[in-house]
Amino acid sequence: MTQEIIRSLAVHGVRYSYRVLPRDGRNEPAATEPVLVLGGALQGMYGWPQMDEHLGPLTDVVTADLPGMGTADPLPPGPAAGVLRDAVTAIVDDLGVPRINLFGFSYGAAIAFGWARHAPARVARLVLGGVPVHIGEAQRAYWRRAAERLAEGDQEGFATLAADGLMCLDPDRPVHRGELARRYVRRSFLHALRGDSPHTVDSLHRALGDRPEFTGGLSGVPALVFAGEHDTVTSPERQREFAATIEGSRFLTLPESDHWVVLERSDEVAALVAGFLTRPLLPHQAAEPHALPRT
Repeated sequence: MTQEIIRSLAVHGVRYSYRVLPRDGRNEPAATEPVLVLGGALQGMYGWPQMDEHLGPLTDVVTADLPGMGTADPLPPGPAAGVLRDAVTAIVDDLGVPRINLFGFSYGAAIAFGWARHAPARVARLVLGGVPVHIGEAQRAYWRRAAERLAEGDQEGFATLAADGLMCLDPDRPVHRGELARRYVRRSFLHALRGDSPHTVDSLHRALGDRPEFTGGLSGVPALVFAGEHDTVTSPERQREFAATIEGSRFLTLPESDHWVVLERSDEVAALVAGFLTRPLLPHQAAEPHALPRT
C-alpha cells in the first residue's frame, strides 16, 4: 500500500500541514498533474477517501488542513482570503511542481478559485463544486439560530441546526442518501465541537460571514463547475451564472443531491473529477504532466 507523506508549513506565523498520497503504479507516467483537494471546515486532509480511491491510480493526491481547519493553527483576526491564498501557494511551492490540478468544494471552492485567479499559469485544470456564490438569508437565519444554541451551551441543538441549514429538507425534492449525509454532517459538527477540530466553529462563521470574491472571471484555465440539483446554499442557477464567467468552462448538475453532493454522490463526483482531470486538452492547453519529486 502506498505510504502517505505529511508535510508541515507556516504562513503569516500560522502553522498548518498537508498530506500527499503518492500515486500507485509508479512504473507508468502520471495521467495528469498532482491534484490538490480543498474542502470546507468539516473536510480536512483525511476527509476525501473517495478521491484517494479514484485519483490515486492516476496521479498524486494532495489534501490539507489549511489554517483554521483540522489540526492547523487558528486563522488570525481579519480577512482570511490572503492567508489561505498564501497557504496554497506554499503547498504548491513545497511540492516543487510547475502546475497543479485544483479541486475546491464549498468553502474550498472560494479558496481554489481565488488562487486560480492569482496564479492561473500554475493551474493545469480547475474543478469547483457547491460554489457558495451567494449565501441567502434563509441560510444566514439558520446559522444565527444555531449560533444562539451554541451560546446557550446546547451543542446538540447547534449541530442539528447547522447541519439542516446546509441540506435540502424538502420532501418533494428527493436527495439520494440525504438522511445518511445529514447524520454524517451533524455528527461531524459534534466531533468538531468536542475537540476533534477546535477551529471549526470559527471557520464556519467565516464561511458564512466572509464575502468570498467570485467576480472578475478567469481565462486560460480548463474548468468544470458542478452542483447538486437541489443545492439550497447557492442555487444551481446562480452557480451556472458563475461558471459562465470562466472562459470555456463546463457546468453540470448531479441529480437527487443538494449542497452535500460530495457525500450523497461520492463515487459519481470522484469519477467526474477523475474524468475531467485526465481528458485530452486542446493543443494550446496541453502540457506534460509532472509527478512530485521524491525524497
